[in-house]
Amino acid sequence: MTGNASDLIKQRIRDVPDFPKPGIVFKDITPLLADPDVFNLCLDTTAARFDSVTLDAIVGIESRGFIFGAALASRMRKAFVPARKPGKLPSRSRRIDYQLEYGTDALEMHEDAIALGDKVLVVDDLLATGGTAWAACELVRALGGEVIGASFVIELTFLAGRKRVQPVEVFSLVQY
Repeated sequence: MTGNASDLIKQRIRDVPDFPKPGIVFKDITPLLADPDVFNLCLDTTAARFDSVTLDAIVGIESRGFIFGAALASRMRKAFVPARKPGKLPSRSRRIDYQLEYGTDALEMHEDAIALGDKVLVVDDLLATGGTAWAACELVRALGGEVIGASFVIELTFLAGRKRVQPVEVFSLVQY
């Protein structure tokens, strides 16, 4: 990504200190979402990166990954699959528990959301320690899919999340 595009995106990300707990600086994307040009820059850049890759579906991680994942899936004419918090899906689902930097959590996907051999891109707004992205990738594999990449708007490089999802290729629009 060019420095100019990265700078434009960074200008629309707001730091919120001490959220969700003291010592954390939350990267707030709502100003980015309020700017249609920058939001579309994020989508265009990500779509261009994965346009030449064989891809069947995009998994968006609840909740902000839904925003980018669904819009990207629509733009690229691919299936969209939500990876949800437990108890939110109405049909038979598969679940995986995982560690967060400040506790534990779980993700679920419908059992029929990914077909055997589907090539899948995992999308979220932020890559921190990589626990949530790892869980989404594991769910895709458990359902018979192949993870071809993981894409994020923001990557907090000092937390080394991309190591957690190896060997999956990580693409991020901006890094801190």
